[in-house]
Amino acid sequence: MIYFDQAASSFPKPEGVAEAMVEVVEQFAANPGRSGHQLARQANEIVERTRRKLALLFHHESDKHVVFLQNATAALNQAIEGVTWEPHDHIIATQLEHNAVRRPLERLKKEMNIHVTYVQKESEKGWAELVETHMTERTKLVIVTHGSNVTGDILPIKAISEVVNQHKALLCVDASQTAGIVDINMASMAIDMLAFPGHKGLMGPQGTGILMVKKHVELRPLIVGGTGHASESPEQPETWPERLESGTLNTPGIAGLLKGIETINDIGLKVIYEHEKKLAIHCIEGLKAIGDIEIVGSATHHERLGVVSFLVRGIDPHEMAIILDEHYHIAVRAGLHCSPLAHQACGSSQTGLVRASFGVYNTVDEVDTFLSAVAEIKEGLLE
Repeated sequence: MIYFDQAASSFPKPEGVAEAMVEVVEQFAANPGRSGHQLARQANEIVERTRRKLALLFHHESDKHVVFLQNATAALNQAIEGVTWEPHDHIIATQLEHNAVRRPLERLKKEMNIHVTYVQKESEKGWAELVETHMTERTKLVIVTHGSNVTGDILPIKAISEVVNQHKALLCVDASQTAGIVDINMASMAIDMLAFPGHKGLMGPQGTGILMVKKHVELRPLIVGGTGHASESPEQPETWPERLESGTLNTPGIAGLLKGIETINDIGLKVIYEHEKKLAIHCIEGLKAIGDIEIVGSATHHERLGVVSFLVRGIDPHEMAIILDEHYHIAVRAGLHCSPLAHQACGSSQTGLVRASFGVYNTVDEVDTFLSAVAEIKEGLLE
């Protein structure tokens, strides 16, 4: 199977990820941060070591403000709904947001009478300039995706943060498509909250999500309960990360994530990014050569992710994906990719698109096989 669905979840995982998870289950599957015996301490050390590695990777000021959750969606919900909101507060997002951002915003709009602006990229103005245009005295949060899972575009977070810092708003970045691929520096980029999954670019297992929060940001926990200490208090503790980490953590998943992070550190972010970009450019050029194919996203000479979404004129994207899967054993994703606003902007809301997304273990030969398959399908169905 040729796997080109890396934007949904990375596969295959690096060597050692599965083994690390099994080791936890078989040798010290105790509850981290709870009991004081050696197995619990061993499990807790895995968790804390992973926190430290993540804080270093993303240049975060405090490993105690690295919070583990079950996925990026949970992390984004905590970031968005954990802010103290008042009616008529204002949020700015973009037309590229995933439903993991859009749906919490829409719920706030409906239930709390919060005003939400989705910035539209309809002119030559840059993203930062567009955000500046919509800032108001009531803007409390600017939340943006770092990289689009539809177009492959990378947004200029540093420039956006410079705009946000001129106001009293917080900046939250959804790094679901860029964490482990693009260098992200929370300090120099002035990011207040950073959310991402462990199972995509970081090459860990599913069931792992991370929210990083600057010390000055106050969040109301969405879930409260057992935290392993301060048990005598009926209130959720103020200490981090326990404040946002009620219940038992996914220690096997975090152990696998640690191995994924170590692999990224060994390979290097620049090498990973350049490899995935090279595959995307090769794919785009090959699709253009086939002809009668609409491709969305940045031109090949721009900074972009290894994500290529396209439509073969006259062929339903879902049919294309099914044929690629069943006859050519190539995994892609068709549809709206949980990002309907991005498809609105691309003019593909009614049809959807085929998306091929590449990872560090994919090859140029695999892309060539994919391009030959697309050409054969096009010829067979249309000619």
